[in-house]
Amino acid sequence: MRQLAEGAVRHGHALVVVGDEKSPPVYDLAGSLFLSVADQQQAGFALGSLAPVKSYARKAIGYLSSIRAGHRIIVETDDDNAPIEGFWTPRSKSVEARYVSDSGWTNIYAYFSEQNIWPRGYPLDRIKTAPPAYEGLPLKLADAPIQQGLADGDPDVDAVYRLVLPLPQHFRHDRAVLAGASSWCPFNSQNTTWFYEAFPLLYLPFTCSMRMTDIYRGYVAQRVAWANGWPMLFHAPTVFQDRNVHDFMQDFRQEIDGYLNYHAIQKAFDELPLKGGLDNIFDDMKACYTTFIRLGLLTEAELPLLNAWIDDLSAHWSVNG
Repeated sequence: MRQLAEGAVRHGHALVVVGDEKSPPVYDLAGSLFLSVADQQQAGFALGSLAPVKSYARKAIGYLSSIRAGHRIIVETDDDNAPIEGFWTPRSKSVEARYVSDSGWTNIYAYFSEQNIWPRGYPLDRIKTAPPAYEGLPLKLADAPIQQGLADGDPDVDAVYRLVLPLPQHFRHDRAVLAGASSWCPFNSQNTTWFYEAFPLLYLPFTCSMRMTDIYRGYVAQRVAWANGWPMLFHAPTVFQDRNVHDFMQDFRQEIDGYLNYHAIQKAFDELPLKGGLDNIFDDMKACYTTFIRLGLLTEAELPLLNAWIDDLSAHWSVNG
């Protein structure tokens, strides 16, 4: 956190730290803005008063705070990720990279490592299936307003991987891949860049486990991004994760809904008719989150929270920029 704060000051960025009930009442870190639960509840956002405490999804109030402050790019991470080479490099929405599309479940991590490693949120019955060969993928120049950076060290893999396979892991630093329509690969909230037009998709659902909230959000974001003609960029690591202590079996319990339903999510989302276009982005999001409710993976209590997010965001974000 000190490295993030010092780097933010050095490069002229703002660092917003979102607390919860376990956080100290005062977080004295020069170069950062700390939002306690009381700060969040008094920030003037409907979501700040509606959102339950003890929820990772409270990060959404930090996003709203940044958007209200006028920031056009948000880079999200967690407190166990340290910036490494490339993290502070200016980000560009327009990127040229190898492009994969219409490949179904696509383990993008396989392009960055020779080990059999996969991202949290990936179907276990696909982990031995190789993606299309990297060398055969065409180069494509595209706007990618959502960009997932990998993490070296103790990356964000699922509990099954942590229970049976080796870490640490160091990925290749010389590749990037654009995932186009119907090339499904989950992404997380550990090292992710969001550009202005994609800000609505930052919403994290509250009525699922902490281990699934950013994964479910990622599926929504990918599906809506494709409806807008945006591929998803996966790029080389720019953080090193020294992971906080976890109970791997508790992580496994929190991930079970995902393991059992990833294929159902893919099928439902592939068949979901979305309108596309920024004018329809909120309707398309609602269609996706309603699908999660229909699948029994979120509850009806999600909708008031999603609507609060949309109302709060609409006051500070517009389709016209």
